[in-house]
Amino acid sequence: MSESSYKEFRLSKNNPIRPIHGSIKLSELRALGLAYEDVLDFSTNINPLGSPESVFDGVEDIDLSKYPDPECLHLHEMISKHLDIDTSFILAGNGSTEIIHLFTRAYFESISENSRTCAIFGPTYGEYRGASELMGVSILNLTANLIPPFDWDWSEAYSLIAKHKPALVFLCNPNNPTGVYLDESHISNLASVVSENNGLLIVDEAYINFVEDRWDAIHLVRDKNIALLRSMTKDYSLTGIRLGYVLATPDIIEKISIYQPDWSVNSIAQQAGINVLQNKNYLQHARDVVKKNKAYLTSELTSLNFQVHVSQANFLLLRTGNAGSWRNRLLQKGIVVRDCTSFGLPDYIRIGIRPFSECRQLVNTMMELVEV
Repeated sequence: MSESSYKEFRLSKNNPIRPIHGSIKLSELRALGLAYEDVLDFSTNINPLGSPESVFDGVEDIDLSKYPDPECLHLHEMISKHLDIDTSFILAGNGSTEIIHLFTRAYFESISENSRTCAIFGPTYGEYRGASELMGVSILNLTANLIPPFDWDWSEAYSLIAKHKPALVFLCNPNNPTGVYLDESHISNLASVVSENNGLLIVDEAYINFVEDRWDAIHLVRDKNIALLRSMTKDYSLTGIRLGYVLATPDIIEKISIYQPDWSVNSIAQQAGINVLQNKNYLQHARDVVKKNKAYLTSELTSLNFQVHVSQANFLLLRTGNAGSWRNRLLQKGIVVRDCTSFGLPDYIRIGIRPFSECRQLVNTMMELVEV
């Protein structure tokens, strides 16, 4: 297929549009005459400490001429030890995003037994929709009130789930981009409702390790029809490597693993995952930094008359009005933020929590733009 015809295929109205994500676009920077290393990226939500030094231990000894272990045995064993859960409940992937696509393929490839409906609690991460649309399924949008505190109508959600019986239900906790964090009773009740209607609840806990007073949902994996997604990419600032995993019952793990290509998780990613899980104090240090810097940003940006939504995650949702305009103005100053228009929140930008010096630079830049 030629390059031109490939573009036509991708942009055809009969094909789904891929989700919009944060992060710096090199082509955009070139158009503005900006160098990648001179730009501060607040558009992604990763650990502000950067990758642990231990991530590189033993990496230089990896024989790149050998295939990676397709079963990720040593990594699974390390995750098992770290979380005190049997390896049969674990599947590592090329980032949690790959695992989202494994779920939609496994549950919607055959239509003989499963409902052709997926439910998504929004506004939220676009890949749930993107993966579902690629499988041609109907999407049930369970959208929160788009005014803070962005609560869902739970009685209505339960009613719609009972009516449409979605095979998969996606919920991000804490949610991206709102930062809403649900307690155990909400998740447990929702899992029961989904299970009663022959569905599976997938809870994306990509940001769980940045929540200060978090509760442990792992026991629900054993008792409920529920799967938990975790992102080591976010936890340990491994964005360039891509690493995540899912926790679910062995039968669910077996069902989705069939669709995962061999060697999906490369040797460097597997070794990096093993290394960082041995660092006992790193995540607590990160939580302390996130708490401090989030409080600083909230105070300073509120003083500039921006509405800052309370977030339990490692990012803030900031009401600026005309998010696209604010993103462009900040980008011209060498700062990238997440325009939340694609989430259905065109008046908001999302700001990841970065090191304190960078947070201070963001505040100073926004102060300049407010005064213009």
